[in-house]
Formats: sequence, structure tokens, C-alpha cells
Amino acid sequence: MNTIATSSAAQAQHDIAEEFAFFGDWTERYQYLIDLGKQLPAFPEAYKTEEYRVHGCQSMVWLVPGGDASKMHFEAISDSAIVSGLIALVLRVYSNRPAREIVATEPEFIATIGLAKHLSPTRSNGLAAMLAKLKGYAAQALG
Repeated sequence: MNTIATSSAAQAQHDIAEEFAFFGDWTERYQYLIDLGKQLPAFPEAYKTEEYRVHGCQSMVWLVPGGDASKMHFEAISDSAIVSGLIALVLRVYSNRPAREIVATEPEFIATIGLAKHLSPTRSNGLAAMLAKLKGYAAQALG
């Protein structure tokens, strides 16, 4: 995983697409997602509250915003290994960016790497709910 912050959300999406292109099949891609999820930083138990919970996910997911409109960052975790991997991808694209860029960035990497076709309907709904909540935080920061 590229831990160096990329210059833009678009660059992060491009990098994700390149990484997933290395894998020949979805068994390998799912394993990579699980591995990415295991690399998420420790998530404070104190944040596992209803206030930060993402509703619409079958798994338990918590998303905590920080920063301000000039640079927002997010912490997130799930009780599901694959969903934690999805979180890792979402954070690469959207965390540590200006709120305006977050709101303007469509999650093109989902279709580009084939996730849209390989996620169950409940996981797709959960991913959409997580993105909506994240973008909602960014829109709030813009006032």
C-alpha cells in the first residue's frame, strides 16, 4: 500500500486502479482488500458510538471526521475484514483533502477496479452509505 499522501484524490484513484490491475482474479483482489484493512491504524474504542456509526452497512462501521474545510481527515473501522479494506481505499481517496475536493470527487475507482460488479448488494449499499456520510461531513465543513 502506498502510504505516502498523493497529490490529489484523482491521483489516489489512479494508483488504486494500477495496484488492482496486478491481480489476475477476484480471489487475489479480495485478499488484497483484507490485507489493506489490516493496515488501518488503531481505532479508539471511545469513537465506537452511535454518533459515528454509518447506518446502511450490514457490518458495523464507524467514521470519525477531523480537521476543517481546508484539510479534512477521517478515521474509520469496521468489524468486517473486507469492509475494512474498502475503508482503507476510501480513506486513501478522501482523507487529508480539502472539503471542496472531497465533495467534488466521484468514487470512480469503484467501477474502475471492478468492485461494483463484485460486491454483494448489502456491501454496495454500505459503501454508498459510507461515502454519503463522508461527503456529508465535508459539505458541513464548507458551511
